[in-house]
Amino acid sequence: MMMKHTEILVEVMEKDKPWALVVEEAVRQAFLDNLSDIMEEHFYIISSREFLQNPLLHGPKIQVMFTWSCTSIDEHLLLRFLPSLKVVTNGGAGIDHLNVPFITSQGVKVTNTPGVVSDSTADIAMALLLASARRIVEGHQIVVGPKTTQLPQNLMGADITGSTLGIIGMGDIGYRIAQRSKGFDMKILYHNRNRRSVEDDLAVGATYCESLDYLLRNSDFVMVAASLTPETTGLISHRELSQMKPTAILINISRGLLVDQDALVKALQSGTIRAAALDVTHPEPLPRSHL
Repeated sequence: MMMKHTEILVEVMEKDKPWALVVEEAVRQAFLDNLSDIMEEHFYIISSREFLQNPLLHGPKIQVMFTWSCTSIDEHLLLRFLPSLKVVTNGGAGIDHLNVPFITSQGVKVTNTPGVVSDSTADIAMALLLASARRIVEGHQIVVGPKTTQLPQNLMGADITGSTLGIIGMGDIGYRIAQRSKGFDMKILYHNRNRRSVEDDLAVGATYCESLDYLLRNSDFVMVAASLTPETTGLISHRELSQMKPTAILINISRGLLVDQDALVKALQSGTIRAAALDVTHPEPLPRSHL
């Protein structure tokens, strides 16, 4: 039987290029929209939907898996259906969603992209700080509200210039947040597993706090920028929130699980802290009933 031209092309592509599974449909589309020329030059791309339609057929061909920072890998899937898998590559710095010891025990390498989004994440951190301090979202809702007839004069918010920012987790992202905060003449405190060099501290005017409680008690803004580990899960809960100033604002740009969300809701409802600005939650997105 004569094959169509397109069928021949597909067959050649399958033979000449390693197969790559892109786990999330949304991420696959983002990859192909922005990096289609590069990706398709080197890999034959298959989506998780296509893979799951016939895993026994497609699985043995897949050598690469592309994932993102929020999608865990099913261990049974890895063992049963992907015998040729050589590498799991993560499009982000954090790999807390991957069972790295298990994956590497199967002879599969794990890679990530540290530093790629550090500046972008630091920018988002400052955007959240500014928006929460100056109540920008509330102001916008009032301005566009269909029932608004006059603008309130009590949405002044909190001063940023000269205030104290406490950064929990002074890694690459935390340090870039400190660099940006210096432009607002903020006093910078930080808590980290290890103190940074004296030169680093002096460059941004940061003060190391061995005690997390000291940072919480003395900060006007508390920025959570630590990595998610078993030790940092639930790092900010009832006790930590009670240490903060009633005028303080909590900002989380790390992982949702670092903050006890139930404790945070109670702290906001009771006025224990002024406000919170969250780039991350657990789960993501939050159930609509939680909004």
